[in-house]
Amino acid sequence: MTSARPCGVTSRRVIGLLTLCAFAGFAHAHKASDSYLQIDAGASTGIVVRWDIALRDLDAALDLDTDEDGKLTWGEVKAAWPRVEAYALPRLAVAGCPLKPTGRALERRNDGAYAVLLLASDCTPPPTLSITYTLLREIDPTHRGIAKIQRAGQVPALALLDPSRSDATSAQGAAARTDGSTATHIEPTGSAGFLKEGVRHILTGYDHILFLLCLLLPSVMRRMPTGWRPVERISQAVWPVVGIVSAFTVAHSITLGLAAMKVLSLPSSFIEPAIAVTIILAALDNVWPVFRVRRVIVTFVFGLIHGFGFAGVLAELNLPAARFAWALLQFNLGLEAGQLLIVVAVTALLFLLRRAALYPGLVIRGGSFAAIGVGALWLVERTANVSVLGL
Repeated sequence: MTSARPCGVTSRRVIGLLTLCAFAGFAHAHKASDSYLQIDAGASTGIVVRWDIALRDLDAALDLDTDEDGKLTWGEVKAAWPRVEAYALPRLAVAGCPLKPTGRALERRNDGAYAVLLLASDCTPPPTLSITYTLLREIDPTHRGIAKIQRAGQVPALALLDPSRSDATSAQGAAARTDGSTATHIEPTGSAGFLKEGVRHILTGYDHILFLLCLLLPSVMRRMPTGWRPVERISQAVWPVVGIVSAFTVAHSITLGLAAMKVLSLPSSFIEPAIAVTIILAALDNVWPVFRVRRVIVTFVFGLIHGFGFAGVLAELNLPAARFAWALLQFNLGLEAGQLLIVVAVTALLFLLRRAALYPGLVIRGGSFAAIGVGALWLVERTANVSVLGL
């Protein structure tokens, strides 16, 4: 006759497995990537294209770091230009207008260095542009091309190009629209393009998610002089979470707007390591209280830093003020929608597990130490410019 297993053993395994899977996912994940295209389809000048591609993405596709020292030098990039063009050019096309390279450059942006490809075609732009975009399709499902399409005498059209979905994206007049099996896009009159892009950025922004998880791990418990005690009602967990998430939302919205409008800009060499530090400190506070002020205040201050990390998508488009404000609003709403999905799902799961005897030790302490480890490795990567986790 077999004996029944104690329920505590099952809870221990479930909690341990969930914790391991969550943090293992961060250790092997990478951040979403974007390239930027400015397409001028003037009636008398043919088509002129400026295409900015992150060197980190090109390195992932082409292994530009030939000496494998974790750094890309000007010599390595210069030597690789023929390979860069041979790789990129077949992955961008405008139907009926063959593009030819006319120049090249390097540019440093807030989130790193970019290769700039200058292309042109002397064709007469058709009324409807059909753009084929498949860059990085075979290696990075998170990649997007963000295009600003300018036609003579018309307001710019915006298109979000998804290599995994599209053969072509159509843009007629000032409007970018789908032709049936194409990339996500935005019309000047407004659609859900940047709303979806905001959701994608928060769901694939693993450092931002890890920071939120560090704040949520103790949300279903109360720290008492004798140790952690589970809350009795879901409302006791929800209201502190609402305060924390609201502080994070307001803070990153402020710096997202300022950075995207180029009112205030900080280099990625500072922002990316600083985001890793916020993760370490938030996790450390779960184990040993290090802040003398309420956590909502700490979250607001750290949220200001995270806002700069969201800004790159919009800052590079150089849109007219009204169009920019609309895109910014959509993008920020997308961020909040994605953030809400994460918070609701995680809080509900943690509430169900809160009474397990090992929750304080395994989830709060173990999860926090795992987050400290991941944050420390990210900090090393982002300050020393080396790849430890391959993120």
